[in-house]
Amino acid sequence: MDVKCAFLHGEIDRDVYIQQPPGFEDPQFPNHSFKLQKAVYGLKQAPRAWYSTLSTFLEESGFKRGSIDQTLFRKILNKHLLIVQIYDDDIIFGSTDESLSIKFVDLMKSKFEMSMIGEMTTFLGLQVKQSSDGIFINQENYVKNLLTRFSLDKSNTTKTPMAFGYKLDADLNGKPVDQKKYRGMIGSLLYLIASRPDIMFSTCVCARYQANPMESHAVAVKRIFKYLKGTPSLGL
Repeated sequence: MDVKCAFLHGEIDRDVYIQQPPGFEDPQFPNHSFKLQKAVYGLKQAPRAWYSTLSTFLEESGFKRGSIDQTLFRKILNKHLLIVQIYDDDIIFGSTDESLSIKFVDLMKSKFEMSMIGEMTTFLGLQVKQSSDGIFINQENYVKNLLTRFSLDKSNTTKTPMAFGYKLDADLNGKPVDQKKYRGMIGSLLYLIASRPDIMFSTCVCARYQANPMESHAVAVKRIFKYLKGTPSLGL
C-alpha cells in the first residue's frame, strides 16, 4: 500500500518557520513568516516526523517495533503473525491469517488516505513472484539497467564471477582508474547481493580496494558484470 501525501501527516516537535509561498501571501502581514504545525515536503525533518507519527500510531494499535530493524513492525494475535515493513510512504505487509491483513488495511484507512496497490510484484528494485510453490525474488531489471549504465550491455559473458584461484591484492604499481566510477560499480553490486548471494564474495573482495582502485581491480569488477549478463534472472 501507499500513503497519499505521507509527509504532510508528520507532527514536528520543534519550531520551524517558512516564508510565505508566492501567491499565498497574507495581505495584512506580507512580511511575516509561517510557523509550521505539521511537516511539508522539502523539509529536512519531514521523513523523521512522518515515521514518528506512523510508528506511534502502529504501537498504539498493538504492534511491536523491531529492535534491529526500526521500520519493521509485528503483531501476534491468536498465534497468527502480522508483519509490516515501512519504507517512506510505501508499506508492505503480510500475515499467516488473511483476515489480519484485511483488518490492517481497514486500520490504516481509518487514519490515513491510502492507495491499495495489491499483491507485491516489485519493491525497491526487487521483483517478486508469488505462487503456490513459494516466493521467488530477483533483480533482473536492475541487472539490465546496471549493464546499460556502465556500458557493459554488449560485453561477453563469463560462467563465474571470479576466476578460480584468482587472488586480488592492492597492486600498488598498477595503473589507477576512475575512483568515482569504480565506487559506483561496487555500490551497485552491494545492493544487488540482497538477492544474489552468488556474487557476495567476489564483490566484497573488490570492495576492499575502493580507496585506491587499479586497472586490475576494475577488470575483476567487470568480470562480475559479465557473469551477471549471462545470469540476469537468478534469484532467491
